[in-house]
Amino acid sequence: LPMDSKIREKQFMVITKNVIEECKRNHSKLVFFDNTYMYPKDEQVQLENSSFVPEGRKSTVRSDMAKLLMNEMDSGKLNAVICRAPEFYGPSYTQSITNTLIFNNIKEGKIPKIPISDKTARTLIWTPDASRAMALIGNTPDSYGQTWHLPCEKPLTYQRMIELIQDTIGKQVNYKIIKMWKFKIASLFSKNARELQELLPRYKKDNIFSSDKFKNRFPDFEITSFEEGIKEILLVK
Repeated sequence: LPMDSKIREKQFMVITKNVIEECKRNHSKLVFFDNTYMYPKDEQVQLENSSFVPEGRKSTVRSDMAKLLMNEMDSGKLNAVICRAPEFYGPSYTQSITNTLIFNNIKEGKIPKIPISDKTARTLIWTPDASRAMALIGNTPDSYGQTWHLPCEKPLTYQRMIELIQDTIGKQVNYKIIKMWKFKIASLFSKNARELQELLPRYKKDNIFSSDKFKNRFPDFEITSFEEGIKEILLVK
């Protein structure tokens, strides 16, 4: 569904309930791909058992969906597993704030833009890693009935990401930092900017998403380094 709070409020829970009922009816397993919207927007380390503190319409919908699934899992009526990921970055048509504002602009010869701060730590997941990890969990019988954080590299700042980009492409990259007040002004004229407002506080503070549970359970899983990911995005045609 598009980044539209009204549509998500109206349809996401209906979709989730229908999927759950059909899985139960057909005795199917459910592997649910989730995000971190419902977690507190602070510097606490995010764990699989972190409390839900949704702030905003989209965050509340995601929280309600996850709670519904967990209740069904706990009841024993649904054989399901939740795979949760932080913000994406990745190749091809990966849709995320990082891809849109930084990588896409660089590929188009434009100045990359960094939301809010280049000094706060960001946990990002390489989209192909998220897919492979989700498939691995879904094909591991004893992983069901739980929530798993999908595997990520250690957090880095956008400033450090720009340095890695410069090392990869061999030239200096100048960038702009878009402060919150600029996003607020843009929200007066742009629906997309308005929809971003509830997500932007995440960029004011360090975002530390722990995937230690996955790494301990699947120690042979190879996580794509930022150096490898940046090279594939910017240099592979």
